[in-house]
Amino acid sequence: MNRHSMNKIAAPAFEQDWSRPVPISLREAFWFWLKLGFISFGGPAGQISIMHQELVERRRWISERRFLHALNYCMLLPGPEAQQLATYIGWLIHRTWGGVIAGALFVLPSLFILIALSWMYIAFGEVPVVAGLFYGIKPAVTAIVVQAAHRIGSRALKNNWLWAIAAASFTAIFAFNAPFPLIVLGAAVIGYVGGRLAPEKFTSGGHGAARKSFGPALIDDDTPPPAHARFSGRKLALLLLVGAVLWALPMAILTAVFGWHGTLTQMSWFFTKAALLTFGGAYAVLPYVYQGAVGHYGWLTPTQMIDGLALGETTPGPLIMVVAFVGFVGAYVLQVFGADQAFLAGAVAAALVTWFTFLPSFLFILAGGPLVESTHNELKFTAPLTAITAAVVGVILNLACFFGYHVLWPNGFSAHLDWPSALIAIAAAIALLGFKRGVIEVLLGCALVGLVVHLLR
Repeated sequence: MNRHSMNKIAAPAFEQDWSRPVPISLREAFWFWLKLGFISFGGPAGQISIMHQELVERRRWISERRFLHALNYCMLLPGPEAQQLATYIGWLIHRTWGGVIAGALFVLPSLFILIALSWMYIAFGEVPVVAGLFYGIKPAVTAIVVQAAHRIGSRALKNNWLWAIAAASFTAIFAFNAPFPLIVLGAAVIGYVGGRLAPEKFTSGGHGAARKSFGPALIDDDTPPPAHARFSGRKLALLLLVGAVLWALPMAILTAVFGWHGTLTQMSWFFTKAALLTFGGAYAVLPYVYQGAVGHYGWLTPTQMIDGLALGETTPGPLIMVVAFVGFVGAYVLQVFGADQAFLAGAVAAALVTWFTFLPSFLFILAGGPLVESTHNELKFTAPLTAITAAVVGVILNLACFFGYHVLWPNGFSAHLDWPSALIAIAAAIALLGFKRGVIEVLLGCALVGLVVHLLR
């Protein structure tokens, strides 16, 4: 299963129970969402698969059709679709607080784990054993990004028009260093115009209608939307007002304390913009993050960015949680609170960038959920989003080139190619693309190989 298609979902191995499940309490839901936050490995495909197995097949909190209907909507949004899907289901079952709890617990375990790992990386990154592990992980990350470009491209580039958009976006960012937001905007305009001139070239569907039943569900195909899931203009206006306050208040405090150009203020503003550009998932926004965090602001080095992505791949939660690593390292190294409170600065920055990155995701679900519940018809990707997805392929390919350069030629093209890194990258690519091995498995194997090579040098 991938981001845009859930072709086949295995039937449950247990004997089917056709009794309708009893209503669940918010306490019971809390413990489930907390557990999910700690076991949500495998990127969006793995996370969505876990939720389907638990919520549709095993617990039957929601039917297959309603689950995929919600997922279709989440696919249309910028942001991490698995976290948004958890928020949607939590909201549908237990109102606003249920959605907030589900979405927050999907993120918080990863935040705390990444804060701890980021500190260990800064404090012990030069220790030979740790350095050796990261020596093997870096080329594996390059192969993982290549795999992401292949995975998205294989389903997104369905005709020559979309191939041309992907090639143009790669050229724009690789040769002309065009800003990522400008590429997204250009692709959207092309998609809008192209959708009118040649609609058949820009048609892309979401998940198909469900044909499988796992027994009666708490929220079944014919269950009417609960009262809180019905559209209300007054509720929408109130929600938007609350969201604006939740964004503006911390931003105003940061500006008053540190100034608009202060590191924490600029991080918060930068990742607010990033949150609105994550069409296509975390791999799509990573080029924007490295353009800003590495190139423009200098919060961390290219090598640190690659290492941060490796940590993000090996922790539960959305991959976009790599922003917590960026925030931690940037504030820690720049000693925003002084040399004696470097850890505190890093932890505060990681929490802040997580807040500003995920706040829009909650608003998209809580505001748009009632509109989605008003119809159970299949949602379709619009032509602009189809074009944006095609452009994302070119952008991710450029990211692979960026990582490959810094990993295979760490001292620049004038120096020699790092042959051990090149061999590890090739082996990782073969394992991922040829043998379909898991990301965690490949990272661990490459880390051990890298450790051996590093210690034998």
